Amino acid sequence: MADQQLLAQRFEEQRGRLRAVAYRMLGSLAEADDAVQEAWLRLSRADTDDVANLAAWLTTVTGRICLDMLRSRTARREESLEVRLPDPVISGEDDSDPEHEALTADAVGLALLVVLETLNPAERLAFVLHDLFGVPFTEIGPIVGRTPDAAKMLASRARRRVRSGAVEPDTDPRRQREVVDAFLAAARAGDFGALVELLDPDVVLRADFGAAAPSGFAPLIRGADQVAGRAQLFSRSGVSSRHALVNGAAGVLSWRDGRLTAVLGFTVAHGKIVAIDVLADPERLSRLEGVAG
Repeated sequence: MADQQLLAQRFEEQRGRLRAVAYRMLGSLAEADDAVQEAWLRLSRADTDDVANLAAWLTTVTGRICLDMLRSRTARREESLEVRLPDPVISGEDDSDPEHEALTADAVGLALLVVLETLNPAERLAFVLHDLFGVPFTEIGPIVGRTPDAAKMLASRARRRVRSGAVEPDTDPRRQREVVDAFLAAARAGDFGALVELLDPDVVLRADFGAAAPSGFAPLIRGADQVAGRAQLFSRSGVSSRHALVNGAAGVLSWRDGRLTAVLGFTVAHGKIVAIDVLADPERLSRLEGVAG
């Protein structure tokens, strides 16, 4: 019993890191929790007498579990033409929550997670474990059934996709907030010119309404003029908003009649908004953690 309690204590010391690994792999907080719980079950049943590095062992096990979960996701999601955003991690701008900080460290914003969703499972695992968590390819190779050199090529291919699809965001939170607040003010004022000025010419707007998607609504819009034209999303009457951090970056929570209606994540680079991610799926919003009423 004492050995099991010690093992549980050592696992709890790793839980935050394992959840961060699983979140980056899966883009889902609920699935990340499931993966971490499965890792504990496997640990509790395993003979760990010969395990020299428990943290590395648990990272490898969690990676295997996540890889299996990615591979088993339904064809419906893979073939869907709708946008499905990863789960956002939400916290107050003055909060200091170590678990949330672990989930959003290394500039893992929504825009980067969206790019990770485009990778195949093996590429995603190789990139996440090596580039974000420093796992050597000698350990990654067996997880994906490849040689270390082949695993290195997977990560290299994923890295090129990530670099071509995601920009390096501004890191100054005050500057991020200034740009986002200026955008919201311009939206409320209906100032089209100001909106366009705040947007990168190649800005992308992604909106995930789930099953509640409005008829005829385009879930993916590109270009400053087109995104500015949809600014009514951010200025509807009867909707209140509140500042928040969304995956560690300046974001906004929208409320109507005391109910959360949307989470808006903004990616700001070089003083311009390069991406806006809107989660407005009522079912998923009801399950989000870190959102106070």
